[in-house]
Order: sequence, then C-alpha cells, then structure tokens
Amino acid sequence: MTEIFLDGLEIETIADVHALFSQTLELPSCYGKNLDALFDCLTEISQDTVIQLRHPSLLELKLGQRGRALTALLRRAEEENPHIALAEEKELF
Repeated sequence: MTEIFLDGLEIETIADVHALFSQTLELPSCYGKNLDALFDCLTEISQDTVIQLRHPSLLELKLGQRGRALTALLRRAEEENPHIALAEEKELF
C-alpha cells in the first residue's frame, strides 16, 4: 500500500503538489503536471493508495482556487477508483 501525506503546512505551491505525487507514485516523465493529468493518474492506479490530507483549509488558503480544485479532485478520484482512499483531517476551526 502507498501512503501520500499532503500537508497544508508543508505545501507552498501547486508545483509542490505535483512534485509530491510524481515522486511518491513514480509517475511517468510525460505526466502533464496539471490537475487534469493528476486526476487521470489517480483514477488509473491499481495499487491501494491512501492520501492523508492534513490541514486542508491551510492548503486551500495557500493555493486559492487551485487548492479548492485539488481537494475536490481528490474526493472525485476516491469515488471513481476503489484503490484510492482519502483520509481528510478534521479541523477544529
């Protein structure tokens, strides 16, 4: 099983997000490094993968519209691919 830690405290840019997924999932060099390409890769994964989403509101604050789109994309990927599990941290504020 693969585990990806996507933490709003550590991520500063959308490029950081793509680098994290590229390295952890060993995506091909032709990976487009955009949200559509990320969605395609996530929905094609055949190995159980858990995405730990930590500090999601901070991630959305830092990345703005792209952060909100990323969060929605991760939820959709989980719905579409039974090998993807999204574990969202519950924030207290």
